[in-house]
Amino acid sequence: MTTTATPPPTRTTGGGNLIRTLYRHRRWLWLVFAVPSAVLALLIMVVLPPDQTLDNVGEWLFKVSPFLFAVPAVALFPQVRAAPALIALAVVGYMAYLDTEMVMRIQEYGRTVETDPAAFVPVYQFELFIVTFIVLFALMAYRLGGARTANVLKTGIAGILIVIAGLNDLTFWALNEVWSAGSRPDVLAWASHIVVFVGGPPSVATAVVFMLVHLVLAAVVLLLPLGRWIDNALDLETSRRHG
Repeated sequence: MTTTATPPPTRTTGGGNLIRTLYRHRRWLWLVFAVPSAVLALLIMVVLPPDQTLDNVGEWLFKVSPFLFAVPAVALFPQVRAAPALIALAVVGYMAYLDTEMVMRIQEYGRTVETDPAAFVPVYQFELFIVTFIVLFALMAYRLGGARTANVLKTGIAGILIVIAGLNDLTFWALNEVWSAGSRPDVLAWASHIVVFVGGPPSVATAVVFMLVHLVLAAVVLLLPLGRWIDNALDLETSRRHG
């Protein structure tokens, strides 16, 4: 008598179902993240007045939200044949607007710094916007060059963690020529994105620990086998179809 082995039941999990659903709609899924990213960026950069200081964690999350939405948008962006043209278009946008706008804001700062205590705030705001653009530009080039979504997503999350780590605040403290001629401050009072988490102006030691924690988290994210997890979830669907 010939017996037929019964295939083992396919294990279904909520996470696997979600990944398979997202995968089926992957062609346009990037827009789900791109639209809120663009809306929030316009709100922060155009509608609301520029602000250099963060008052609480909620405001910090709001200010970084365009970045948080933009990373998965780039990771999910289709790998189209027009990739070289899109990269060239981004360079044109940088040279035609971002570079010029930054120079104009610096010039305005030079004209008003002696009469306006907040003259530097628009410069600072736009500098953060340019940093975000540079990170996203690199991610887009990585994605359009053939990188899979999981790798771009990991790289983008690691990039966010590095940007908010406070590395530039520490180098500003260490390399500022004005302070090197005298004495440097004991705390980094201007680093409000650290203040909202530690409860007050961080000392240099606190800022270093804050930075190291974020760099370690970035390294952990880069080492996560996200691609394998996604492949395993998609294999569940393949097993169901051929079982």
